Amino acid sequence: MHPPSLSKRQEGEMEVVQVLCMKGGNGDTSYAKNSLVQFHFNGAEKVISLTKPIIKEAITNLYCNKFPTSLCIADLGCSSGPNTLFAVLEVVTTVDRVGKKMGRQLPEIQVFLNDLPGNDFNTIFKSLPRFQKDLEKRMGAGPESCFINGVPGSFYGRLFPSKSLHFIHSSYSLQWLSQVPQGLESNKGNIYMASSSPPCVLKVYYEQFRTDFSMFLRCRSEELLEGGSMVLTFLGRRSEDPSSKECCYIWELLAVALNDMVAEVGGKMDSFNIPQYTPSPAEVKCEVEKEGSFTISRLEVSEVNWNAYHGEFCPSDAHKDGGYNVAKLMRAVAEPLLVSHFGDGIIEEVFSRYQKIVADRMSREKTEFVNVTVSMTKRG
Repeated sequence: MHPPSLSKRQEGEMEVVQVLCMKGGNGDTSYAKNSLVQFHFNGAEKVISLTKPIIKEAITNLYCNKFPTSLCIADLGCSSGPNTLFAVLEVVTTVDRVGKKMGRQLPEIQVFLNDLPGNDFNTIFKSLPRFQKDLEKRMGAGPESCFINGVPGSFYGRLFPSKSLHFIHSSYSLQWLSQVPQGLESNKGNIYMASSSPPCVLKVYYEQFRTDFSMFLRCRSEELLEGGSMVLTFLGRRSEDPSSKECCYIWELLAVALNDMVAEVGGKMDSFNIPQYTPSPAEVKCEVEKEGSFTISRLEVSEVNWNAYHGEFCPSDAHKDGGYNVAKLMRAVAEPLLVSHFGDGIIEEVFSRYQKIVADRMSREKTEFVNVTVSMTKRG
């Protein structure tokens, strides 16, 4: 019996699901060792700490409306770095603090960690004993108070039963698209939207984002209970120009490194594009309002320096070479995509070149990631 034929969209989605994952394990180039932008934060400068007051507000509002004896939380696009369980710890600790302030006992908490099937869930599960110790240290809570499960699958489809979740968190995941947009043949010499990309390329990227994010919202509206909340942080931009430097520059520099290796990459360069879209606050707001299931309570923009150690004292020599740090982080993010298209023979050389290019640009200009964070509640 022959399998049913797939549309181009379905084929594109299957391809991305198979290869889009952060590099697993605990090796030197793994995401677990290189997710510094999210994990090593300095006060209110870094992304996870920036969302703490927003998460606290969302959970406080949830408690004011209804105080469940069992709380179901999902972290979507959890990846496998130290930030995975750090984000969960922050959410659970916030639940405990808000509950105590209101004179409530800590409910049983069920946490669902979601990412694509290729994610390194084993690394997460191996770190659970340490997480339980941190939980006990912070809250005096035993392992029976927080139950953690892995949920492999794309968040651009249904993941949970109807009306089963109270709170959803996602950080640095929703900028990834379900597939590489179709119609990018004219994006010559680029691997993403760039200043040299024609308008038609920007348009198809935006349309893919709209399709994906609206599907995400529809699925989550089915899974959240009435009054349930979501706090989502995208890698985004302030500008209304989707090809602006603030969101595309880091990929443009990787394209420079690849274009310098014409002999190695050959004609494959023009058919390689990154499945990502970094939205503006206005674009996020537009899709939420159009879908209609949620009320936005907060919509904020923040920045994080490319070099996660910027402005900090660190005994390691790593902070002295921002190009090295950024190249390692981007390698952990992009290597699976590059290997699937070009093979693994070019990886060492391309990231060696990329490191030098990034270090040069960082020494001469301000380089930052822009974050867009939205907090919303499901309508009654």
